[in-house]
Amino acid sequence: MYDSFIDQLNGLDLSGLSIRPAPFNSTDFPCEDAIDQTLGAVWSDLFAMYSDTALEADAEDIAWGVVNLFHRAASRKSAQLDRAGDEIRALLASADGSEVHSSNLEEQIERAQAAEASMLAFEQMREAAAALYRDETGSSWKPVSGSRTSHSRHLTSAVIDARDFLRARAENRRHALIPEGTPIVFAGGRQSFESAEDARTYADNIWATLDKVRDVVPDLFLVHGGDGKGADRLAASWAERREVQQLTYSLDRRLGARAGFKRNEQMLSLNPRYVVAFPGNGVTERLVIDAKTRRITVVDRRGLLGTSPGS
Repeated sequence: MYDSFIDQLNGLDLSGLSIRPAPFNSTDFPCEDAIDQTLGAVWSDLFAMYSDTALEADAEDIAWGVVNLFHRAASRKSAQLDRAGDEIRALLASADGSEVHSSNLEEQIERAQAAEASMLAFEQMREAAAALYRDETGSSWKPVSGSRTSHSRHLTSAVIDARDFLRARAENRRHALIPEGTPIVFAGGRQSFESAEDARTYADNIWATLDKVRDVVPDLFLVHGGDGKGADRLAASWAERREVQQLTYSLDRRLGARAGFKRNEQMLSLNPRYVVAFPGNGVTERLVIDAKTRRITVVDRRGLLGTSPGS
């Protein structure tokens, strides 16, 4: 769970320094209603402009870029917050009790507070835009690389890249990159369907299955391969709608044919409560076999259109 910058400061020895409130308040940032209304209007006009034109097929890429603008702005503020935190720790290490030193320390704290507040505001804008992207495309928005984290306690949806997760876990850091709860592994491949009705049935079966799993494991976070198409895409969209955190394990292409099996090992190393399996390739089949060997319960939906094989 993310701790605010002030909470983090409480764990440091500030030698009696009084931390003043940040030099701004919530009214200095756009309110939630203004963000929703403005982005909603922009989104509607954007897709209306591309509709029925030769550029309609490119609308999704443009929409992704709009969300990414806010994501990059939040990332820059996060980097500023990290630098200010490093500077604060350096000042604490060289504390001499002078008035100049105290003044410098207070200035860095104010900078950190400002960076944190701006980061949270940009993340709120990104999440609002990501929700519009999801509604328009059916996909959960995620950056090209790295994670999409939400540091505010009020923003519970997140897409966490496995590399960031493993690095954070190795450093024993408990923050936005460490999802809290019970891991549930989801696996499935790309399918082709004879009709749009079959495709809808398949998607409905994925959502219904995950809803049933969530009824049993309310604190779940979803672990999957992060594929932008096929079953992973549908599962990610479900997680986005249900405000469930996602931990994505992309294939390490450097491993060649072994990449999928290595990913299986990494996901199963989390000791998930369940493995939810939909139709896939040999890598999915191997995942099911390995899960059963480890006595992990498999919710098997590898039958026709995502049904149980025995049905």
